[in-house]
Amino acid sequence: MTNLLEVHQVRRSFPRSGGEELLVLDDVNFTLKQGEIVGLLGRSGSGKSTLLRLIAGLARPQGGSLTYMGTPIEGPAQGVAMVFQGFALFPWMTVLENVQLGLEALGLPQTEIRSRALAAIDLIGLDGYESAYPRELSGGMRQRVGFARAVVVHPNILLMDEPFSALDVLTAENLRTDLIELWGNGKLPIKGIMLVTHNIEEAVLMCDRVLLFSSSPARISADIPINLPQPRERTSREFEDYVDRIYVEMTARRVERMREQQSRAQGGIDQPLTHVSPNQIAGLIEALAAPPYDGKADLPDIAYEQELEVDELFPVAEAMQLLRLGEVEGGDIKLSHMGKRFADAELNERKEIFARAIMSQVPLAAHIKKVLDERASHSAPRTRFLDELEDHMAEDAAEEALKTVISWARFGELFSYDDDAALFSLENPT
Repeated sequence: MTNLLEVHQVRRSFPRSGGEELLVLDDVNFTLKQGEIVGLLGRSGSGKSTLLRLIAGLARPQGGSLTYMGTPIEGPAQGVAMVFQGFALFPWMTVLENVQLGLEALGLPQTEIRSRALAAIDLIGLDGYESAYPRELSGGMRQRVGFARAVVVHPNILLMDEPFSALDVLTAENLRTDLIELWGNGKLPIKGIMLVTHNIEEAVLMCDRVLLFSSSPARISADIPINLPQPRERTSREFEDYVDRIYVEMTARRVERMREQQSRAQGGIDQPLTHVSPNQIAGLIEALAAPPYDGKADLPDIAYEQELEVDELFPVAEAMQLLRLGEVEGGDIKLSHMGKRFADAELNERKEIFARAIMSQVPLAAHIKKVLDERASHSAPRTRFLDELEDHMAEDAAEEALKTVISWARFGELFSYDDDAALFSLENPT
């Protein structure tokens, strides 16, 4: 198959305050071949959307190269169209006018613009809505307008940036099914599709290959072919095997990365923390403790039951592992002894278990508690700890760590925090 797109050793960073740089993409390599749907699967903020913008020519990399049909991408590439997560429609324009917009930019004759726009609207299932305004349409219909606007220019590559994530479950499923059917029947004037998603089942349902993105910085950590005929049946053993395989791959790499980060921190206060609330942790523990799991579950099963995206499930599972309330391994999650005790306990005992876990496993929380204990006023300004963290980690990571510790410490009643005064204190300790 012909390569529509070649991405070679691409690197992209963004400036930070203080003259530092945030490295988002590093040494990214892959190809998109004619006739393929390739999915980019990873957590939010991992650099997937940044990569799409580089492919579309809306930004430039600091290193490496991107080649579209043999030509370097050095600006917006004609023949590459994008569908966004938000509907990105002009509210003062009708459906027909929104779809015609891209063709008008090409300078085509008005008769051709109208006929192609009407054909695209009909193709995508919106015939009869040509004169409607976006405010009159449902979310699914508005996203169909976005698809029509993208395909009307007959692109060689269609880029889709989480196009179904803003839709309800049934609408998203209907739109996915229609798109796959049009693609399979050869009715879309497109040669290849790249789909950004953090929904594992969506990736297996739609894609010929799934590229797993690591993060901080993003790299392709795995390239998984999906060798299943379309249309695909979610309940088939083969489909479930692919979903399980991707969960196992992502779990292993995330756990390995978390251990590496903790090892580098060496028990210091610069331990990376991703904010999840105690209620989310307690909710997952309770779900795992209940039948049919009785303390252990496959990640895909618990994600489906709790209606959680991978982006929502993994941070909670990782927090449980960090606090020694659970363990993630091989695509499974199971409760630890303390996790089971937490599930069986009343609220006050849960708080005590949680407080002990924080003090033993989160050095930043123990450090704040020690400072507050030692000060005569039993209080300290937020800047005292934020400045200390920023000596070791980026500003956004420091903010995230403090936000996490504040939330967890409040539940465990270790110390309190006054957001108006930006002040930590022992005013309400256990």
